[in-house]
Amino acid sequence: MSNETKKYFPALNDVMTAEHTLGEILTPTPLVTNRNLSERYGANVMLKREDLQVVRSYKIRGAYNMIKSLTPEQTANGIVCASAGNHAQGVALSCNKLGIKGKIFMPVTTPKQKINQVRMFGGKAVEVVLAGDTFDESNRAAMETCEREGKTFIPPFNHPRIIEGQGTVGLEILQQSRAAVDYIFVPIGGGGLASGIGSVYKQMSPQTKIIGVEPAGAAGMKLSIERGEVTELAHVDKFVDGAAVQRVGDLTFDICRQVLDRIVTVPEGKVCTTILNLYNFDAIVAEPAGALSISALDLCRDMIRGKNVVCIVSGSNNDIVRMEDIKERSLLYEGLKHYFVVHFPQRAGALQDFVSKVLGPNDDITYFEYKKKTNREKGPVLIGIELQNRDDFAGLTERMKRNDIVYEYLNDNPGLFEFLIG
Repeated sequence: MSNETKKYFPALNDVMTAEHTLGEILTPTPLVTNRNLSERYGANVMLKREDLQVVRSYKIRGAYNMIKSLTPEQTANGIVCASAGNHAQGVALSCNKLGIKGKIFMPVTTPKQKINQVRMFGGKAVEVVLAGDTFDESNRAAMETCEREGKTFIPPFNHPRIIEGQGTVGLEILQQSRAAVDYIFVPIGGGGLASGIGSVYKQMSPQTKIIGVEPAGAAGMKLSIERGEVTELAHVDKFVDGAAVQRVGDLTFDICRQVLDRIVTVPEGKVCTTILNLYNFDAIVAEPAGALSISALDLCRDMIRGKNVVCIVSGSNNDIVRMEDIKERSLLYEGLKHYFVVHFPQRAGALQDFVSKVLGPNDDITYFEYKKKTNREKGPVLIGIELQNRDDFAGLTERMKRNDIVYEYLNDNPGLFEFLIG
């Protein structure tokens, strides 16, 4: 990449041009005050509802803006993209609307709901190819196909037209907010949305603080900015699939280090708690990446008190089959679910004693696997216990010790936990 390209910074005129282009197919998403969050944090918390987009995420903005800018020569052989789901849906709909053939690469781990949505939005204009376990592996396969077949590549974040398209979210917030915004919390995967919104606000409302939010298991932008160069992560936690990127973009890195005032990393379990709360209290269905920005509010509680705050709800493409996993991760994070290997005496009544003497009145056994060992006095049991209050854990372990229960606690042993539970 040339030095000239590295110096790129989104101009307001280009973002406004993108807004005009997107007016062909989109209407602005609402910016609404959330009463529950506002009361919880003592702030005016507003949600920018990009989950209500036609493809249920903001990704249509950058995808359509870039594809519409291509010349007939660039689209003659069709286009290619790689995506964990949301960018793919944006590209698929754009191909359908513009009559362009597209080949869309997605990781084999992508939720079926997102794959089906891509096929639905793209219709006969697109072909879905599943390749690789992560976005980056899928991306490499897409690039190879692109070069081999002479197609035009549509990147998910690292391109000026993509960034300018995502920047239209920032323009809409400026137009919709009745008062000056103090903080905007923006989820970060590859950095396209943060670059776009941040660049708009640094030019039009520089007093507004832009807070980037990454999942703790895929904090590539934070690490890159700390090291002063784009740094590829050796491993990513793929749970927050819309933000699980091993390597952020060169363009987005350069812009983000200029426009972001802070980056917050959020544990995946905290994201799960936020997803459940949004559904239970606000009837909002958010995907993990869509809940990232709201998840960060707890970590910035003192900073935002009394302020005008915007959180980007970036997407709602969540597969219902993931809900059990989401609930489990939330319970573990909140300290309400605990797993043990308990060595029960091999005699009648041992389990009954455990239930009557160890479990508290509100404790519940939710997982139980017993394998009898011959010629031994004790047999191991894998047991999961759910609490109603995290403070009950101390009493549970104290009663186990008082009754001479021999056990191993698994929550603090990730390797053994994954082997036995995961």
